[in-house]
Amino acid sequence: MLRETIGKIWKMLPKGARRRIVRATQANFTASVAAIVVNEKREVLLLDHVLRPRSGWGFPGGFLDAGEQALDAIRREVKEETGLDLENLQFRRVLVRGRHIEIIFSAHPVGEARVMSSEIYKLGWFDFERLPEGTTFAQKLLIGEVLNTEI
Repeated sequence: MLRETIGKIWKMLPKGARRRIVRATQANFTASVAAIVVNEKREVLLLDHVLRPRSGWGFPGGFLDAGEQALDAIRREVKEETGLDLENLQFRRVLVRGRHIEIIFSAHPVGEARVMSSEIYKLGWFDFERLPEGTTFAQKLLIGEVLNTEI
């Protein structure tokens, strides 16, 4: 009886009120996307990001906009940062770090990469054996997985 009454009240509430209640009672997350972009030489595209702590080097990507799908977000972010389009886009995994969710893809580039964003100092294509100093172990694992290379 109580459950039915609560259900009826819930359904009568305006959509915005229901959304505020859910958000107030659930943990909030940020969500981003990243791509391990591999060229025909089996080199990986890494960007020296202005906002990244420590080494700065990382995968292209960024935050999802409200209502944006992950595939659309990674295409948009890579295009904004490097001018590249992506093909053979494949979902790899979801990483959760505290209250942040990162969706990882792999892809092949279409076009020529160039710095297109003030968030990026420089970019480079790197062989697995010559990754920039400061590349994290987690990044190496992901790159190795994509390249089928043992670390």
